[in-house]
Amino acid sequence: MQINRHRPWASAAVAAGLMLAGGAQAASGVAMTPPMGWNSWNHFEAKIDDATVRAQADAMVSSGLRDAGYRYINIDDTWEGERDAQGVIRPNKKFPDMKALADHVHSRGLKLGIYSSPGAKTCAGFEGSLGHEVQDAKTYAAWGIDYLKYDLCSLGDTMRAAGGLEKAQAIEVAAYEKMRDALAATGRPIVYSLCQYGFYQPWRWGPSVGGNLWRTTGDINDKFPRMVQIGFSQAGLSKYAGPGHWNDPDMLEVGNGGMNAVEYRTHMSLWALLAAPLLAGNDLTTMTAETAAILSNKGVIAIDQDALGKQGDRVRQEGPLEVWAKPLSGGAVAVGLFNLSDLPANMTLNAADVGAKGSVAMHDVWADKALGKLKVFKAVVPAHGVVVLRVG
Repeated sequence: MQINRHRPWASAAVAAGLMLAGGAQAASGVAMTPPMGWNSWNHFEAKIDDATVRAQADAMVSSGLRDAGYRYINIDDTWEGERDAQGVIRPNKKFPDMKALADHVHSRGLKLGIYSSPGAKTCAGFEGSLGHEVQDAKTYAAWGIDYLKYDLCSLGDTMRAAGGLEKAQAIEVAAYEKMRDALAATGRPIVYSLCQYGFYQPWRWGPSVGGNLWRTTGDINDKFPRMVQIGFSQAGLSKYAGPGHWNDPDMLEVGNGGMNAVEYRTHMSLWALLAAPLLAGNDLTTMTAETAAILSNKGVIAIDQDALGKQGDRVRQEGPLEVWAKPLSGGAVAVGLFNLSDLPANMTLNAADVGAKGSVAMHDVWADKALGKLKVFKAVVPAHGVVVLRVG
């Protein structure tokens, strides 16, 4: 079943947005570092069911990903059934007992996520939460849900008919506020993921509606050009991220087969420097040792999960060569030297580029190799590749 995830109602126009609202997310105690886990959509799309989710949870443990920091097992669209006479949402026959599934996931030391929409229908045409926000939040809490991905989808029809950007944005903001309040009323800590593709600058108003993370882009796919387009478009957004509220450039494609290992390391490295959520999107039960090694690299994950909670940003760009840096706790800096060209390239990092005075300790993160104290680092970076350094 191929589902069209494009949203033709979304125009290129973007409203000015509301200003950042502060620390409600931090107070909730969830997503203090970017969420790490797995989501069903990128690999399975509509072919997801109870048995598959259980298998992914088990594989997250046996593969070592849980011990590497991955915690959430997130069910995307197509789990939804009909509402009963009282309006309570029921899962469809693919998910016979959602509470039992949550119990299984929790027994593995993991958390369970689910998906809905503030519109009447989800992207795949299943039951959305419009008019049932309080009921759905109570149901999720009763099942033991720990994470909600809330996908704009059919609410766009209402927004498009609103007659102007300000009215459309007001509809969107109000919809996300309704579910924020409904989730809060349950008393259960639930990560709140706003999936609305960056419309109306959600990095400015996401915290005010309770978002722990918000999509900044359209959907990713498993091709190097699309990953590059999405990832490097995050330049300039670093000031909007922090503990409890994160920019989300969409899920990881590592291991799905559309890129090679060099490109997947670039993908993983960039997301870590961006302090982005790390949500694997492959089949954990069949992944290769190489894929598992990319997803579980301790040094790269430590950059993403650094307690300072700073998102990295672009330091300089020369054509297809880019240098990005992310401040780390303790005064160190993570640096990525990216070569987006189709041929190997010589790249240089001066310690002064990231604020160091004189020689400073440098560590090659992917090679896990101390490089000594250097004023200047030089490397041949492979085509579509990256060198990640810890400086200081």
